[in-house]
Amino acid sequence: MNSFKQSITNHWPDFLKDLQQMMQIASVKGTATAEAPYGEGPLNALKQALAFGTMYGFKTKMIDGKIGYVEWGQSSTDYIGIFGHVDVVAAGAGWSVSPFDLTEKAGRFYGRGILDNKGPIMSCLYGLKLLKDAGIEPKNTIRIVFGSDEESGMSDIPAYLAAEPAPVFGFTPDCKYPVVYGERGIVHVLLAFSLTEQDLHMLGTFEGEQSTAYVPDCVSTTLSGEKMTGYGKRAPSNAPELGKNAITQLAIQLQQQEALSAKGQAAFAWIVEKLHEQHTGAGFGLNQCTETTDQLLMTPVILQKTPTGLSLAISVRYPVNTKEEEVLTCMENALPSNASIHVTRRLPSICRDKHSLGVTLLSEVYAQMTGTYSPPVTTTGATYARKVSNIVAFGPSFPGQKGIAHREDEYMAVDDLKQNLAIYMQAIAALIEDETIIQAMK
Repeated sequence: MNSFKQSITNHWPDFLKDLQQMMQIASVKGTATAEAPYGEGPLNALKQALAFGTMYGFKTKMIDGKIGYVEWGQSSTDYIGIFGHVDVVAAGAGWSVSPFDLTEKAGRFYGRGILDNKGPIMSCLYGLKLLKDAGIEPKNTIRIVFGSDEESGMSDIPAYLAAEPAPVFGFTPDCKYPVVYGERGIVHVLLAFSLTEQDLHMLGTFEGEQSTAYVPDCVSTTLSGEKMTGYGKRAPSNAPELGKNAITQLAIQLQQQEALSAKGQAAFAWIVEKLHEQHTGAGFGLNQCTETTDQLLMTPVILQKTPTGLSLAISVRYPVNTKEEEVLTCMENALPSNASIHVTRRLPSICRDKHSLGVTLLSEVYAQMTGTYSPPVTTTGATYARKVSNIVAFGPSFPGQKGIAHREDEYMAVDDLKQNLAIYMQAIAALIEDETIIQAMK
C-alpha cells in the first residue's frame, strides 16, 4: 500500500497532465453521425481514452463508436471489468472556472466530469498503468471499459454486450463508497390535472430550466398577465433534501390566488400538501408502505401547462425491497378526483449478494485503505451496474459527500482524487493477483 502511494506521488504531475487532456474534451451528447452515434464530443473522449490505453502498453478495442475497452491479461472471455464513462452532462451556467478544463483551487479540482466520471475512470486506467510499470503480472485478465452514453440512457452497454461477454465480476467507479450492493428502483410518473376554461385562460405557460435530473431552482408563470415566480435551490433529483424546490414554492403562491377557480386553487394546494418538503413520500403515505431502513425519495421535477390543465412530472427512488406497484398504488390512492397518473420511465431496482466474494474483497480493500470498515450500502443513483451483470458500484464519493455532480463548479478534493487512485490500485491488484478468484466467482 505504501509503495502504491509513493508511486502515485512520483507520477502525480503526469497523471494530472493526462487527466486534463481528457477534461478539456467537451464530451456532451451531440448530433449523431454514422461515425459518432452520440456526437463528436463523446467519440473524441472515447478515442482519447483508448489512445492513452495504447500509449500505456495495453490492448484496446472500440465497438461501434459507442464504447471501448483497455485490456491487460491473456483471457478474452473470463475477465474482471471496470466500467466507467467519458461522456458528461452539459456545463450549464454559473461556473467560476472554465467547465471544460482541470482547474486546481484551494485544495480542490474543478471541471465538468472531475467526479462524474472522468476523474475516477482515469484514476483506474492510470492506476493500471502504474501497476504494470511496477512489474506486476496479472493472473486474471482485467478490462477497463469506457462508455460514452451513460448520461443519456446507457445505450452503449447493449452494444458492448452484443459484442463481448459480460465480466465475471467488476465494479463501476461512478457512485460512492463503501461498496454499493443495491441500486434503488427509479420510476418517473406524470400527473395530469384537469382545470377549468377560466383557469386555462388566466394561467400562462411555466418557464424555467426543468429536468428529471434535478430539483428546479426557478420556475415562473403568469396569472392574469402578472408574473409569479418560485425561487429554489438546485440539487440532484436523487438528493432533493439538499435543494429547495421552485415548483412547490410557486404552488404555495398559486394556491391562494382568487383569480383561479376553486378547482385550480385546489390543484396547487394538493401539490403543496403532498410534495412540499415531503422528500420521503410522507404526503402519499409511502413512509408507511416501505419496510426498510433505506429511505424512499421523491421530488417534483417538471411542471407544465397542457391544453386541458397541468402536467406534473415526479421522480421517485424506492428501496430495493419495495415493489414499484406498491409505490404507484400509494400515489394513486392519494390523487384528487381531477387527476390521473401514468409512468413515463421505470428502472427496476437491482440487488447483488452483499456477502459475495467480490463484494467482501472490495469492502476489505476500502477498510484497509481508509482505516474504517463500512458495510455495503444501497444508492438512489443509477449506474452501469443496472445494465451489466456481476458488477457493483464502488466510489468515488466518500460518506457524506452528496449533490456535487451535474451542478456548476463540479469538484473533487485533491486529497480525495489521490485517495481514489490509491484505492483503485489496491482493488485492481487484489482482483488480478489471485488466480483462484475468477474460478471462485464463476
